[in-house]
Amino acid sequence: MTKFLFVLSAVLLAACGGRNADNYVPKPKGYNRIDLPPHRYQPLTEAHPYTFEYSREARILPDTFRGAQPHWLFVHYPEFKASVQLTYHSVQNSEKRLAGMIADSYKLAAMHNEKAYAFKEEVIQLPSGLKADVLSITGEVPSQLQFFTTDTTTHFLRGALYFNTATRNDSLAPVIDYVRKDVLHLLKTLRWK
Repeated sequence: MTKFLFVLSAVLLAACGGRNADNYVPKPKGYNRIDLPPHRYQPLTEAHPYTFEYSREARILPDTFRGAQPHWLFVHYPEFKASVQLTYHSVQNSEKRLAGMIADSYKLAAMHNEKAYAFKEEVIQLPSGLKADVLSITGEVPSQLQFFTTDTTTHFLRGALYFNTATRNDSLAPVIDYVRKDVLHLLKTLRWK
């Protein structure tokens, strides 16, 4: 019996870490490690009424959702399970049509009001002389970055960043910042045809 108790005690001490049990420290809360590649760009070669440079880490995919129109596409980042959806509309020299597109852009961004806790709007002057409205949305929202730009008479381009993952946005913050830099580069290199 004493032999059994001795063996049982030795097994329990070994299982509990023996002398090193006093050195146990719980691991701090952490996030997934995300290794971000350097920013490198390539020109859009497909035939659209616009052209721009986009990340070499991304792939251009057609928008296949119901209701998608010609020249709508995704700048898809397979490694991050993220896409920037681009929707293009012809303004047709109509102030009323342009006002409706701008209103729709703000309406789509406002759909995040319930879960967003901060909105930041920036108007960016582009090298082409155009301006772009960039909306950054903070919170557990489906789209953390939205933007639109127009020449007010012919072209209107709207974009929104989406992730195809259930990861919380605070864990995705490095990727959101990475894609934001790519979106700003896209806007700065945007040219209408």
